[in-house]
Amino acid sequence: MSTQLKRSVGLGLLTAYGVGVMVGAGIYVLVGAVAAKAGVWAPVSFLLAGLVAAPTALSYAELSSRYPEAAGEAAFAAEGFGSQLLAVLVGLAIVATGTVSAAAVLRGGAGYLQTIADVPSYVLILGLGLSLTFVALYGVLESLAVAAVFTAIEVVGLGLVVWAGSQAPVVESFVTPEPLVWVGVSAGAVLAFFAFIGFEDIVNMAEEVRSPERTIPRAIFLSLGITTVIYALVTYVTVRVVPLSELAVSERPLALVFQAWQGEGHGATLAAIAVFAALNGVLAQIVMASRVLYGLGRRAKSLDVFRKVHPTRGTPVLATVLIGGCVVAGALTLNVAQLAEVTSAILLTAFCVMNLALIRIKRRAPDAPFVVPMAVPVVGLLLSVGALVLYLGVY
Repeated sequence: MSTQLKRSVGLGLLTAYGVGVMVGAGIYVLVGAVAAKAGVWAPVSFLLAGLVAAPTALSYAELSSRYPEAAGEAAFAAEGFGSQLLAVLVGLAIVATGTVSAAAVLRGGAGYLQTIADVPSYVLILGLGLSLTFVALYGVLESLAVAAVFTAIEVVGLGLVVWAGSQAPVVESFVTPEPLVWVGVSAGAVLAFFAFIGFEDIVNMAEEVRSPERTIPRAIFLSLGITTVIYALVTYVTVRVVPLSELAVSERPLALVFQAWQGEGHGATLAAIAVFAALNGVLAQIVMASRVLYGLGRRAKSLDVFRKVHPTRGTPVLATVLIGGCVVAGALTLNVAQLAEVTSAILLTAFCVMNLALIRIKRRAPDAPFVVPMAVPVVGLLLSVGALVLYLGVY
């Protein structure tokens, strides 16, 4: 078997991959939680969250232009702190978060699908999980093409929500809104921040991207910008037509937008779109985590076995099979909802480490193919630490 991944991914597919990771099934429930904190000013919370995520995203963009490798975070940690042990620990933490997140989303996607098809959940989890693992094994170009189709369906579905919200009658709370209270908006932004987690997955595709030094930073910017606009629009129309008292307690807030427009009867449509969002998230995490495991093979002898790549498909076979199997097993057996909460804390810790690594690297070597001011990782570090402290305080 070869040890080289196949470079076949361009800017379009990579951007679609990033958007698909961020615009996941969470948007279908997160709007209500943010509105409960920020009221009709919830769109401002999402815009603020996008701004909070931006410095760390810019840090990732520079780091990826310097070290375009699979297992990007591990490479960044190794270069920033000179420790292979820290690099491997960071990489394994990213693998764990991706696997647990995928397991949680797979279980949720099976739950959505059960509202359409009367099939036992374990059958759906097995069928969907094994199918997505096969797609990931078949080829990166094919995997990202499938992910792009899923992303398109997600975006079209959210576009329908925006259309329905623009046509429905406006509620009183939107016509005469409460004054903007920054405490509530900021609290909403802390929740909304987690909707933007996913841009970091892009860097782990570096060894399969054409001209990664230029393509990856552009994909990070585009996916973050597109996602911010989508979230702000969806949240805007939702608070425009749904009473806040209903929105704050609903587990399916976007379904309320359709009900405000034309009454009941659109549950199956939204459930189907949510299934595609879940499948997209699972596929993206399987692809990402397997690439990190592949990349770690060059840093630890015990993980070298995961460097094996299929001779014609160019995919890391053992890494993909292991991650896919763990995702299915986790979805079937673990309390993934509680584990998924831990993954957010791990990712925020990784953001702190990455920003600090870039600060150290820039002091030694200021030049790079893509450069951001030193203030960017400094602000990114402060914001990531603040978000982590607030998150730990909540949970």
